[in-house]
Amino acid sequence: MIKVGIVGYGNLGRGVCLAVDKAEDFECVGVFTRRQPETVKPITGYKVYSVNDLPKFKGEIDVLILCGGSATDLPATTAGYIKDFNTVDSFDTHAKIPEYFEKLDKIAKENGKIGLISVGWDPGVFSLARLLFGSVLPDGKDYTFWGKGVSQGHSDAIRRIKGVKNAIQYTVPKEDALTRVRNGENPELSVREKHARECFVVAEEGADRTRIEKEIKEMPNYFSDYDTTVHFISEEELKANHGKLAHGGVVIRSGKTTDENSELLQLSLKLDSNPEFTGSVLTAYARAVYRLYKKGETGVKTVFDIPLKYLYPLDPEQAFKTLL
Repeated sequence: MIKVGIVGYGNLGRGVCLAVDKAEDFECVGVFTRRQPETVKPITGYKVYSVNDLPKFKGEIDVLILCGGSATDLPATTAGYIKDFNTVDSFDTHAKIPEYFEKLDKIAKENGKIGLISVGWDPGVFSLARLLFGSVLPDGKDYTFWGKGVSQGHSDAIRRIKGVKNAIQYTVPKEDALTRVRNGENPELSVREKHARECFVVAEEGADRTRIEKEIKEMPNYFSDYDTTVHFISEEELKANHGKLAHGGVVIRSGKTTDENSELLQLSLKLDSNPEFTGSVLTAYARAVYRLYKKGETGVKTVFDIPLKYLYPLDPEQAFKTLL
């Protein structure tokens, strides 16, 4: 059995709990939280501990699945966890992945651990699609469209702004751009031309809404390069109309094999629950980390470094016999 610990019990932590509960080769040692443990009640009934208790579990957990946000939490905490545990996280600030990798790789190798970073559907599953599509169709262009759906990372980034009580952010693909790509036009598109961002924000009583909106729209790596709309609404309206964490997207590679023949490769996702699907991806990759660690691997990895057969719940040889 693969013994895992789950750090954090927000939407993503809940999704990981559900995925681990479905995996017959996993055993959850516990959920670790910054809140008072007695206030956290996992849907799966797993035991809950304070994150301060984690050192007591060194040697008892095979893989630690980190469910914190990418804006501030993971950059501040992962380095500490990776000293004692193999880790998997969903760090999704694309522009900062190389910096994040470099920061953690030395620590992981010095402590003989594996840190698998930026696992989810993008970065993650979509990253694999871009790599595969670009390899088999070199004369072409990549296009990635997200949504319409709730981005957990962007929503978390808004919630960390002073004066914000709660928030949900939708990523919205621009239909004109998507149509041009699918028509094989291979347009040059800026990020602003591809997507818009729509934010629904519950402000604390007396908070400066003008400042909050300005901070959102000017936030680098998240909103500054996009057409961003901010709506201030009540907590009741947020719960009533924005409680479903659906998402999705498509990776498209458009190109040519000859001057006469055009090819279009696509991978699309339609998700009723973004955090539940992301939790499923994290859990599958936790299995791969366990298997690689048993083979003596150390250091920081990405999805590009993981053989797909190590994700498969059954023996990897079974994948060869039944899926190839």
